[in-house]
Amino acid sequence: MAGSPALLLLLSLGLCCPGIHGQRYEIKVKFQNSHITHPRVGQRLELECLTTNDDSGVFWVRQNKGGTLHFIVFISSLSRTTFEGNERTSTRFEARKDGRSYRLVVKSFMPRDEGNYFCLMNINQALYFSPGQPAFFPVTTTAAPTAPAPTTQSAITKKDPCLKTSDSETIREKEMNFFCDIFIWVPLTGACVLLLLALAITIVLCQQTRRRRCRCKR
Repeated sequence: MAGSPALLLLLSLGLCCPGIHGQRYEIKVKFQNSHITHPRVGQRLELECLTTNDDSGVFWVRQNKGGTLHFIVFISSLSRTTFEGNERTSTRFEARKDGRSYRLVVKSFMPRDEGNYFCLMNINQALYFSPGQPAFFPVTTTAAPTAPAPTTQSAITKKDPCLKTSDSETIREKEMNFFCDIFIWVPLTGACVLLLLALAITIVLCQQTRRRRCRCKR
């Protein structure tokens, strides 16, 4: 809902010029139901503006989270209402005067209705405005992640060597076994080959020696 330029000018003057804050009149805003602290989605919310002067009309305005002021309605001392666009009625709000109480009703409270609600009076060219009444949905907080419970000695289990390891550990073990096989079997194979060669040479030499002895006897 767009803000009213004239109303915003009056409010700016009231904020900037303390001299126009007279103490002659009191004005305050509250929820009509004192048990309400935060409105709910779709709830019918009624706010009440109480003043010590019932001869002057009251402006209702809302300040959103971004600080922008939005004009809602003007309620005259004769309980006549003027909403935005100089309309007499509104699809979102109801307003009326009841004695010295000027009431504003949000028919179905939605996220766009969140903000601080004020009522203002202009009496003898002096501006009087109430403290803001916050109307916001409850803040939802997410639970912090809980730390894992400390493990006890009984809960600690030893790793079974027979259990299968992960793929990376299995590959590493295979590589280590392969290198171990090379370092062990290559020298053994070489030694066996040398032994076989020595045995073959010995056999050949023995056969030659026997042949020589046989020739000498003849």
